[in-house]
Amino acid sequence: MPTRILIVGAGGREHALAWKLSAEPGVNEVFVTPGSDGIAALPRVRRLADVPPVDGPSVVAAARAIAAELVVIGPETSLAAGVADALTAAGTAVFGPSVAAARIESSKAYCHEIAAAAGVSMARAGAFQQRGPGRAFARELHEGGARVVVKADGLAAGKGVRVCDDLDEALDAVDAAVADGPIVVEERLEGPEASLIALTDGRDVLALPLARDHKRLADGDTGPNTGGMGAISPLPDLPDESIADLLARFHRPILAELARRCSPFRGALYAGLIVTDRGPVLLECNARFGDPETQAILPRLATPLGPLLLAAAKGRLAAAARSLDCVGDRLLTIPGASVAMVLASAGYPEAPRTGDPITGLDAAEATGALIFHAGTARDPDSGPARDLDAGPGAYRTAGGRVLTVVGRGVDLDDARSQASAAADLISFPGVQRRHDIGRPPLAVSAVLAGGRAGTRG
Repeated sequence: MPTRILIVGAGGREHALAWKLSAEPGVNEVFVTPGSDGIAALPRVRRLADVPPVDGPSVVAAARAIAAELVVIGPETSLAAGVADALTAAGTAVFGPSVAAARIESSKAYCHEIAAAAGVSMARAGAFQQRGPGRAFARELHEGGARVVVKADGLAAGKGVRVCDDLDEALDAVDAAVADGPIVVEERLEGPEASLIALTDGRDVLALPLARDHKRLADGDTGPNTGGMGAISPLPDLPDESIADLLARFHRPILAELARRCSPFRGALYAGLIVTDRGPVLLECNARFGDPETQAILPRLATPLGPLLLAAAKGRLAAAARSLDCVGDRLLTIPGASVAMVLASAGYPEAPRTGDPITGLDAAEATGALIFHAGTARDPDSGPARDLDAGPGAYRTAGGRVLTVVGRGVDLDDARSQASAAADLISFPGVQRRHDIGRPPLAVSAVLAGGRAGTRG
């Protein structure tokens, strides 16, 4: 077990990681950079506010200064900036892949290339840098009876996708997206989605429970795409017993192909899946823990996470899993379910408003729900940073996704009730949230007959 851990990042995902790791036996202290005042309110957690999360040398220096035994990288931007490479070169154990391996997230075209070489099923797609060829491919898909999805090739915080209903919309989407850089034009697939995140040392894999992210801003999967407005775990229509098959279909072939290209992947390999009438299909790969899936998943774990992250960083995942009595390819879980609801600021996702006072945090926590901070900042006039809600306005909005409220219960309905009751107690001007997270979904058969389109990007 690592005794001193440094987490890179400042969002709800990093708050959940700090919450989980700081409570585990043997962990003396968790540091988070740049972190937030909300994260630093946890016992045994300290914030390193002045360390840029995308500057490798600065993160290396911070890890050395605190004698960190493990660094866990949260955001994709830090991975793409080479922070894991810098830590590896400095001899520090890091849970997070190299730039070369993380390219499977930072370039959607590269993800398609890796998947094709690995024999992994994805939607029909083409990569383009010019308007004309992109429009021609969109037209070709349309003439073949498919609808179209247009994605920015690079990182876009989960918001670089446009799901199109007709050809005119697809052509407009190509024109708009290609003006900002390379794009991927894909066949639009229909069906329920799932997120399967696996810890890996590049060879062995150990899966977290399945989860489902909700990307659209508003109820009923309407409105613009966001970084994620909520998540549930487990899934009522895709049991965790299917995980072994999914790992064999997706994670293992992709890891083997990355290793073949001398880009071994150590970290969290996230497969965004969609269940179609031809079976599960890969929509995307991410190179890190999902947000908000992490907030929904970690409260379900019965297994200590720290030893597994350290073992994965050192190439010893299988031995650590055996020592913790993990059965098969999955982490142990506690009975029950969790539902995560994101509270977003006014104007999100296009133009988030900041500086609005947040009230009701103490009352929300008193319900038993977990509150994870993301886009919040401490009001300097509200008292000590570890006093979670020292009166109205103790925290203010400081980003798009402000808080994640997580309810836990015997089933999804019970967990949703707790999350909803807690979220109702939190207030700030213009707060946005979905009210359908955790509600019974359409049956898989009904969805496959003409329901929901993949929303990932």
